[in-house]
Amino acid sequence: MTMSQQLERRAILVDPIARWDRMLEIRFFEDRIKGLFAEGLVHGTTHTYQGQEAIAIGIAVALRPTDNVCCTYRSHGIALALGMTTDSVLGEIMGRAIGAIGGVGGSMHLSDSSIGLLPTSAIVGGSIPIAAGAALSAQVLGEDRCAVAVFGDGASNIGAFHEGLNLAAVWKLPVVFICENNVYGEYSRINLTTAVEDISRRADSYAMPAEILDGQSIDMVTQGIARAVERARSGGGPTLLECKTYRYSGHSRADAGLYRPAGELDEWLKRDPIDLYERQLIEANLFTEDRAQTMRNEVLRKIDQLVERVTASPVADVPAMFKNISIGGRK
Repeated sequence: MTMSQQLERRAILVDPIARWDRMLEIRFFEDRIKGLFAEGLVHGTTHTYQGQEAIAIGIAVALRPTDNVCCTYRSHGIALALGMTTDSVLGEIMGRAIGAIGGVGGSMHLSDSSIGLLPTSAIVGGSIPIAAGAALSAQVLGEDRCAVAVFGDGASNIGAFHEGLNLAAVWKLPVVFICENNVYGEYSRINLTTAVEDISRRADSYAMPAEILDGQSIDMVTQGIARAVERARSGGGPTLLECKTYRYSGHSRADAGLYRPAGELDEWLKRDPIDLYERQLIEANLFTEDRAQTMRNEVLRKIDQLVERVTASPVADVPAMFKNISIGGRK
């Protein structure tokens, strides 16, 4: 898919129904990843995004393709929301040459500069200083763009979080820090690792505005990010946004999440972001339950076709590992 087609995938999210459709794409894509991993077709490990789809869509709607987004290893959903194609994301995860970076990065290392996605990081909190640096470059160059760092609640306990927020506040950098508080940092519940219930309170230490957003609501997330982005663009400096959400799967594909209290997942499923938005669209008479089911079936059909295409595509060869490495000024 060409750059213009990827940008079109991003642009159609102005339509509420397209937003719901993209959430379905992310959910069914991630569900299928779990099966492919079990079949041995995804090497290493993988971290899926089910339950957090509203945040990914909110980021894509509120930002421009020229803005920079820095994410964690749990970023398939954000990459798809920003406009990366399903073929390039799945190709990368499965080590195929059609992958976003040629199949050499795998599940945790996605990137596409045409839609603003900087290389995703397997280092917890690694996105925070990178986003601050991207924001600094925009400030120094006088460019009308901002940067966004996406990270989990666990990352708020490491040094890079505090260093990044402090630097951004002192220099009034055009950056938005988005904490996806999904209750668990790897295998540990937040109340066992973090002294404060709300991560957003930590912004006070840096004289930084902060908001708590309902991470299950596309509208709440989009509006909150849009406010923070406008503040960044207008010279108002950084913002810390805490999106309250929940990951349906364990930390990684090998984690069954047996440490979760009984009934906790069921309670969060009652506020599934896809179901909430579907009801909202139906109540607004934008579509019907029948059309919703038809769309679900269509997305599932496309995912089946996607898996067939990518599975049949060439595996990345060994020289691909060295394609973008410069030695002595030569590739």
